[in-house]
Formats: sequence, structure tokens, C-alpha cells
Amino acid sequence: MAVQALVSAKWLSEALRAGRVGARLRVLDASWYPPQERNARQEFKERHIPGASFFDIEECRDKASPYDFMLPSEAHFADYVGHLGVGNDTHVVVYDGDNLGTFYAPRAWWMFRAFGHREVSVLNGGFKNWVKEGHPVTAELSQPTPAVFKAKLDKTLLKTFEEMMENIGSKQFQVVDSRPAGRFQGTELDQGLESGHIPGAVNMPFSTFLTETGHEKSIEEIQQMFREKKVDLSKPLTATCRKGVTACHIALAAYLCGKPDVAVYDGSWSEWFHRAPPQYKVTEVKRSKG
Repeated sequence: MAVQALVSAKWLSEALRAGRVGARLRVLDASWYPPQERNARQEFKERHIPGASFFDIEECRDKASPYDFMLPSEAHFADYVGHLGVGNDTHVVVYDGDNLGTFYAPRAWWMFRAFGHREVSVLNGGFKNWVKEGHPVTAELSQPTPAVFKAKLDKTLLKTFEEMMENIGSKQFQVVDSRPAGRFQGTELDQGLESGHIPGAVNMPFSTFLTETGHEKSIEEIQQMFREKKVDLSKPLTATCRKGVTACHIALAAYLCGKPDVAVYDGSWSEWFHRAPPQYKVTEVKRSKG
């Protein structure tokens, strides 16, 4: 592990002051919000960390897929991040502006890792805390010099629908679901989609990994959380959620505990709901009627 998975605002502000942002260090704003609530690209134009580029999760995805935010091809990813000035030896720091502190940044972090890039960190506490601590912001848009990025998909960090189906019988890996409890249990709708979970999955809502200020909890606290849920970090683990975004918080949390190989089920509940047979969609709603 050459770089830390988390960097502090203090570390990044010192790197900025020292003029280190460039070919060797790139900062990416990976914010995304429901369009009716906030406009991530517009907010980026108005203020962002100096030298940062906007990493648009709507653009850097498989647009042919019926499911949201599925990983793009190697060529698409390489081309997209290359245009942001990211080469194979660039240290990338990702952040987002969510009110929680961090929401989408771990997805960008995981995407880089899935495409073979290890030099990637999440800004601990996100943009919210960057601003709160008085670090500089700007409206100035930087034009990074394009770089050449070679992407190689690491299939061990990715799970498909077929592998998730097969695992129900074989139980080769543990499954942790990062959605809020109501959606996991099936008691509340998720953007109009009936909810529930994959059989055998354990629920660890992603927000529980964050402190009240929006920073990542300590490694000791995170290890304790996994222990309480009887998730064994020495054994294979796959994370899932609604659309493969907050699942990446599980991958990040486990990584901080020394487990770098958590896979993400990219299709997550969006795909599972549409493709799995009814008996493989566990909900407390149906059970209580039965």
C-alpha cells in the first residue's frame, strides 16, 4: 500500500500550498446528487478545491447498461481519466460535496482500484469539512494536461449477477449490504423500487462508518462494527447496495482494516430486483403477510 486510502484535509492543503498538484497528484470532485435536489456540476463550477477536476460519474459509466452507474469498459475509463490528467503514476485524491461528508467518493476510489490503479485516496471528511476547516476554494477551472492511462480490469474486485446467484448455494463469500435498514428489510420503497435483500446478506448501512462530523470512524471502531455483525475480514467478502455506489464504503472500510480485496456487486439491488427469482428477494413485508 504505497498511498493511504484516506488523506486528511490538512495533508491535501499542504500539498496544494507546496504546489504539488499536477501530473503526480490530481484532485477529483466525484459529487453526484439527485437532479431535483442539487446540481453537482454547477456547484463544482462555483466552488471546488483549487486544481480539482470534475469526475462525472454519469459520463464515466457503461451507458448501454439498463442499470445505473455500471463500470465502463477499460478503454472508456482510460480515456476519461486520461483527459483529467491522470496517468498510471498519478496519485489521485477523490472527494465529494455531500452533506454527510462522503457519499460518492468511495465509488470513484473503488473504480480506480478496479481498473488496476492503486495510488488513490479519499479525502477524509469530504468537501464539507474542507470548507469548515477554512481551506481554500476557487471557481477557477483548471485545464489539466491530458495523460496516458492504461486500464486493466481486476475481476477479483467485481461480482456479476451470475456469481451472486451461484453464491446463494455455494456460500463462497460473505455479502454485506450498505443500504439503510428500511430498504434492506423491504419496509420502505427505494426511489419507487420495491426493496429487500439478497438471501444471506448482512446489513451495515454505509452512514454508520462515518462520525457525526462526516469523517471516517477509527479503524478500531470499524473492526468492532464488522465483529458485531459477525463479518469475518479474513474471509472473502462482497459488498452490495442499490446501484453499486455506497457498497464502496464497505470496501473502503474493510481496506482500512487491512483487507484490500473486497469485491463490489456492481449491479446491486437495481439488477437483482429485476433479474432474481422471487424467492431470492428477501423482504420482511411479504413474510409478515404470509
